Amino acid sequence: MDNTLNKKIDGELFEKIVESGAKNLKVNLQTVNDLNVFPVPDGDTGDNMYMTIQGGLNGLKSVSENSVCKKAKALADGMLLNARGNSGVILSQLFAGISDGLTDCDEATVSEIGKAFHSGVCKAYKAVSNPVEGTILTVAREATEYACENCDKNCTIGKFFENYTNEMKASLDRTPELLAVLKEAGVTDSGGAGLVYIAEGMKSAVEGKEIDADVDFTRSATEVDFSLFTQDSVMEYGYCTELLLQLTTAKGDVAAFDLEALKSFLESVGDSVVCFITGSVVKLHVHTLTPDRVLAYCLQFGEFLTVKIENMSIQHSEVKKQEKAEIKRARPRRPFGVVTVATGEGLINVFKELGADEVIDGGQGKNPSIERFEQAFDDTNADVIFVLPNNSNIIMAAKQAAEMYTKSQIIVIETKDIGQAYSVLSMLDYSSEDANVIADQMRSDMQDVVTGMVTVSIRDANIDGIDIKNGDYIGFAGKKMLTASKDKEQAFFDLADKLDAWSKNFMIVSFGENVTEDEKQKIEEKISCEHPMIEYYRIDGGQEVYDFIMILE
Repeated sequence: MDNTLNKKIDGELFEKIVESGAKNLKVNLQTVNDLNVFPVPDGDTGDNMYMTIQGGLNGLKSVSENSVCKKAKALADGMLLNARGNSGVILSQLFAGISDGLTDCDEATVSEIGKAFHSGVCKAYKAVSNPVEGTILTVAREATEYACENCDKNCTIGKFFENYTNEMKASLDRTPELLAVLKEAGVTDSGGAGLVYIAEGMKSAVEGKEIDADVDFTRSATEVDFSLFTQDSVMEYGYCTELLLQLTTAKGDVAAFDLEALKSFLESVGDSVVCFITGSVVKLHVHTLTPDRVLAYCLQFGEFLTVKIENMSIQHSEVKKQEKAEIKRARPRRPFGVVTVATGEGLINVFKELGADEVIDGGQGKNPSIERFEQAFDDTNADVIFVLPNNSNIIMAAKQAAEMYTKSQIIVIETKDIGQAYSVLSMLDYSSEDANVIADQMRSDMQDVVTGMVTVSIRDANIDGIDIKNGDYIGFAGKKMLTASKDKEQAFFDLADKLDAWSKNFMIVSFGENVTEDEKQKIEEKISCEHPMIEYYRIDGGQEVYDFIMILE
């Protein structure tokens, strides 16, 4: 249905608009992912934005009322918990601000939509400690300002979204003029591009046009093999019980709700407890033999938005390894703990051996969500939890999770690579028993480490004066491109030379999953023969994107 001449948006149309935006982003995911400043195969901006908005739509779909404000609130809450990567966190804040601006609006006029979009921009800017122009923030702000400035009392929904989308495209085209790194790489901002695709999808919904995308934003049930639990089976592992509980004033004082009392009850009837509150919605997860008791207890305080109960004896039979990890009991409460992020089984194991309590499997290409951080905080179960994100694209999500979490003091140490985290963990010392002293020492320990990485280029480029061809092995440290070579081994040693590696005391090399044992041995033999003075350590990291991660101290 064409709604271009309408002057109001109801809940049903709002849902269609957002869903169409998400579909259009899904169709163009790879285009957004490929807009990397560095020509490396780790682009994940599109994936981060899509998973963020997808998580919000899963929540929005549970709202049956035809109310803009209620659907916008469910969308914003779901996006916040599922936000990942800088672009995803900023996108979640945009929609959180839009939700704030639509409070009490069962229907929204074009003017109210404009004010809500402006509220979203303000909230997104505030979420970034040092906002940079030429990014998704600029694209959102300029499009909103233009659409609002060109909206009078006769403005229709169609005209508003036409102005909004056209200016957003123009703003995206201007991003290389605002950010030199974009201009040098010959790309526009990836987060801004993702937002443009969302806006184009929204405009299509207003015009009654369908986006051809095979996606389903409702939670689909997994096919279950019921033969794994028969009339002769005995329940051993209990039920994996998850639910969203909307606290209601009809059943009590929402502001006075005692989350700790709920958690204590859950721990008395089960284990693997994850329980937190966002606004007035409680999310919980528990493994229990008596899910009926969990439901009855929760119904004292509100009504269910979603409920999922699964027989873990079936799950255990299907995926024994996964279930073994899921049913671990909570650690005893301790004064201090560490949560970090890594990818690759070898690196994850090394970080655990060095003292990390929880290692989130994530990094380039699979940034963890805010909700995943909160789960890791629960599993760590410490009074003070130090977080090592190990990637500049994960720091925002870690900080947002830290702000939301109330059961522990969370201190984010802004490690930007694996090397910094390795250095921090290798010198981990809680003996001062003072969180601030420990945090300061961690920040000091990460200063003297240098991390270089080698991967394969996915396009021709010229960055920092390095001429790169598609398929070259490129070496860089931080945001500085240093080498390019047709040969993998040569790229490793060229990078080591550029980083003055042979003057360092220690070299730790994490080999990626695509490096053969023969290649590893050749590199190690050359290091041993030509640079016998350096202390060399090997990690079979198994990371996906980078063939080599070189840590120098």
